[in-house]
Amino acid sequence: CEVRPGPEFLTRSYLFYTNRLFKALQFYYWDPSCRDPSYSLVIKGKLRLRQPSWITRGATEADYHLHKVGIVFHSPRAMREVASWINRTSGEGCRGFLPPGRSWAPGALYAVLSARTERDCTAALGFAMHELSLLRVERHFQPLPQPQQSGSRLVEELYLGDIHTDWGERLHYRPTGYQRPLQSALHHVHPCPACGIIARADEHHPPILPARAALPMQLSGSWVSAHCEVRPAVLFLTRYFTFHGSNHTWEGHYYHYSDPLCRQPTFTIYASGHYTQGIPSSKVRGGTELAFKVTQARVTPMDQVTVAMLNSSAPGSCGLAGSWSAGVEQDITPTNGCLALGIRLPHTEYELFKTERDTQERSLLYIGERPTDGSSPDSPDKRPTSYQAPLVQCAAASEEFSNYISLKYVGTKDANGIEALRPFPVAFLLFIALLFLRWD
Repeated sequence: CEVRPGPEFLTRSYLFYTNRLFKALQFYYWDPSCRDPSYSLVIKGKLRLRQPSWITRGATEADYHLHKVGIVFHSPRAMREVASWINRTSGEGCRGFLPPGRSWAPGALYAVLSARTERDCTAALGFAMHELSLLRVERHFQPLPQPQQSGSRLVEELYLGDIHTDWGERLHYRPTGYQRPLQSALHHVHPCPACGIIARADEHHPPILPARAALPMQLSGSWVSAHCEVRPAVLFLTRYFTFHGSNHTWEGHYYHYSDPLCRQPTFTIYASGHYTQGIPSSKVRGGTELAFKVTQARVTPMDQVTVAMLNSSAPGSCGLAGSWSAGVEQDITPTNGCLALGIRLPHTEYELFKTERDTQERSLLYIGERPTDGSSPDSPDKRPTSYQAPLVQCAAASEEFSNYISLKYVGTKDANGIEALRPFPVAFLLFIALLFLRWD
């Protein structure tokens, strides 16, 4: 069950044909468990792949054209609410989308967009398919679960463009990052109870996902990215956090890279501080609201480009001016952060958290999605209403950070005998294979 900014709760099922036509189903729900459907959208159109993206490395740019979008309401309440949105906020051609007093008809399909009649009433829904303008397919192999079984199974995942966190911007935003991937109906991660349910659903029979027990918010311990993450504005990174529940302090490492495989490090940020007691979110059901105070930070440049940028920063704006060198960490707390990297200290962020268990019984931590415009959620009204890719719990709270850091970068010597740094492929990066698109 996906959470989009707003919040919106939905599941998706997309089908691409060899003649470049596609049919997409988006199922919307009232609840964060995707068990109480509101309405479904049927989207039909044509997709044309273009060239590798020069903005987001590893992605392919595409053009799409929508032929029609239809909506099916799953309750009278959904029909009333959506009709009021369209009648109130759409143009002249949509004001009479549904006449007053029109009764709900189960299974009826109503057109909200038609290229033939040039009617488009989708803006009121916050609907856009700009996610199709940026694509990436990843293929990797998943080991078979039973110890007595040898070999692995193919897994294919489709990454589509991200959705802008500001509702007012999403209609014309062109993505530079990704949403969480769609699983191939044939070659998906196992086990995946939701995959079959969603794949078999249609607009008249929306998927009802299995009930899941609500988990209390247990932050204590260490959490790590499950894969290389892509953020808008061309940021590739992995994250590693430790939360100490006994005194409500936290530590975090943000490893930044220049490539979508997270193999070419550019700089690392270490940050620490404390956080407040969480309270249930009134806006995003299932979420917990916290405030995080960042009081200390250190930066380690990992390549010469970053070193040059930091050394050229204004004196007093980012550590000791002119003293940066590759692989050497420097405290930026005395300069109240680092202006060149957009870090301000001390700093408070208003966050949204959620914990879950996946089908393999691993604990997952969802942290609020960062604003697409690159700003910070530094006030309660900027608190996220959706989540980033989940972190996986990897250790108890007593686990040392040095254990992870020693795995992350291994020192080597170049031809001149000078100590250098090279990326080391830790376990979670091994899941990522070469990326390519092979669609007609």
